[in-house]
Amino acid sequence: MVAALLLASCTSGSPGSGESSLSGSGGSSPSTAPSTTPAGSDSPRLTVRPVAGGLEHPWDLAFLPSGQMLVTERSGRLSLLSSTRPGAQRTPVAADLDSLNARGEGGLMGLVLMPDFATSRHFLTCETHREVDIRLVVRKLSPDGRSADRVRDLLTGLPVAGSGRHSGCRMDYGTDGMLYVGTGDTADAAVPQDRSSLGGKVLRIDPRTGRAPADNPYASSSNAGERLVWTYGHRNVQGVAVRGSRVYVAEHGPDKNDEINLLRKGANYGWDPSKGGSQDDYDESVSMTDTDRFPDAVAAVWSSGDMTEAICAATFLTGKQWKNWDGALVTTALKGSKLLVLHLDSSGTRVISTQAPKPVNEAYGRLRAARQGPDGALYVTTSNGSDDRVLRISAG
Repeated sequence: MVAALLLASCTSGSPGSGESSLSGSGGSSPSTAPSTTPAGSDSPRLTVRPVAGGLEHPWDLAFLPSGQMLVTERSGRLSLLSSTRPGAQRTPVAADLDSLNARGEGGLMGLVLMPDFATSRHFLTCETHREVDIRLVVRKLSPDGRSADRVRDLLTGLPVAGSGRHSGCRMDYGTDGMLYVGTGDTADAAVPQDRSSLGGKVLRIDPRTGRAPADNPYASSSNAGERLVWTYGHRNVQGVAVRGSRVYVAEHGPDKNDEINLLRKGANYGWDPSKGGSQDDYDESVSMTDTDRFPDAVAAVWSSGDMTEAICAATFLTGKQWKNWDGALVTTALKGSKLLVLHLDSSGTRVISTQAPKPVNEAYGRLRAARQGPDGALYVTTSNGSDDRVLRISAG
């Protein structure tokens, strides 16, 4: 199917199949839902093809040196895809996940390869551990890719809600070699502003040791949790994207104001449902960035305004094949069932235009993971709960 890529407002797409070709289009105010605009000649022409199906809420992706793809599924399954090309074969990866509590928004979540994967075969997952905590677990993929042994816990003690709500847990490496981990506040009013808690934060940790780097903002704190904190005052961080020395996160708002935030060392992002500790109830009527209570709270680079898209994973597109999307930030949306392409100004502190490829949204439903592969294509996953897919989006 060939169609012009139009800008779409929040729509609930339904799962679809097959191949579609699209072309890019216009822009809108960064704080509102995009409006329909004719296709632009400088935008890329895209081809969208399913790589593999039969998945259940695929949460994250990792590209192996062999050309294979490892996929976490929130329900507690690991899958290995034979390649990143359409028609890839899916192999279940046996792993000891008996302690996993896949409930609500929790389960088997974020995934990255360890820096020495080529020699160690180690990878890192973010897992809800019963109803005790959320933890980062190092596993070793067997040479044949059919099993993954548990090696050790890199980090334990991330808070968890019994319902699984606001479990967060997306990870990515900065160019400094450190691991940035976005977490959720577990719908606990006190957590986001409590720097001793690992919830409602972005953590910065050494992936070799699980400890705080010496240049973390609170590295000298007597509290072990606070030493790991890079930023705080977050609600539910679902995406981490790195561009040079800058790290951006995608964050769920309550019934409005999803946010893209540019991280600043030690900064407060202003989410405080406890209203300064004056109440125990989780009051979601407060501002996502409460500058009245916290004058130094950092404003979002982009906000969804008076609606929520439930933005999820985020990644930057790079390469000439993306034409005027080269350098753009893309984020998936669950509730919005769409892919958003966000164009930043030269300072990287403001989104100046927003695009959404309508045919992708309408054809495939809820979208969750987003990673650019080593071949330059964008890989996203659906999250509809039945016969979910990995999609390959290539540009030409």
